[in-house]
Amino acid sequence: MHPVLLRVRRIRLAPPFRTLTDAPVHLAKVRVVTASLPQPLRSDALDNRERILDAARELFSADGLDVPMREIARRAGVGPATLYRRFPAKQDLVTEAFADQLRACRRIVDEGCADDDPWRGLCGVIEQICELHARDRGFTEAFMSTFPGTTDMAEGRTYTLKAVAGLAERAKAARRLRGDFVLDDLVIMIMANKGIRAASPEARVRASRRFAGYVIQAFAAGPVRAPLPPATRLAAGGQDDGRKGTDERHGEDAPP
Repeated sequence: MHPVLLRVRRIRLAPPFRTLTDAPVHLAKVRVVTASLPQPLRSDALDNRERILDAARELFSADGLDVPMREIARRAGVGPATLYRRFPAKQDLVTEAFADQLRACRRIVDEGCADDDPWRGLCGVIEQICELHARDRGFTEAFMSTFPGTTDMAEGRTYTLKAVAGLAERAKAARRLRGDFVLDDLVIMIMANKGIRAASPEARVRASRRFAGYVIQAFAAGPVRAPLPPATRLAAGGQDDGRKGTDERHGEDAPP
């Protein structure tokens, strides 16, 4: 039976009401229930939505958050009216485009904070945060931006930095993190990681992993003897030339 009809049949009219027309309050409840029923998107509307989000991520990554909405619509192959119908304001589009990344960021931080070894937890956060941002520079733009109206992104940034600050204090207390570490050092790390340029996302991630290894060494209170991740050669202009930068025989940087 249809849920709306089911709700109607369950209405019990107390005296003096004998009919539905005598019970305006109950009718108001029926109207609210009817209006709140979810309206699933048609398949073509879903396709349009995904194309818009893909185009937004691509353009935000390349040109920043100031890219015009009309350019996003053009790249997605939809009309401006379709774009604004789905996302009435740019902040709605920014928030939705990077919702998955924001959830992943929170999960990474929560897992790091839950580690009994605070230094190991902090190292895991650094490695995974660098890789997450390397895979999508547009997310870094949104995460670090003060773009007005992106409340979810601002709250996510505040949550992340506050949680890492607490984890860092625990690592300092364990004498594993250098005493002069400040939270701004993590912000500098994210900004520097964003600057990695490569010919492909895979090459950018490889370079980011090595960068994270250097960051961990810099943050450590004492020498870190763990080997760095393999290097990725970046040609002039920050483009990966496809050659490996590690000598597999010795685990060191290969000669030029």
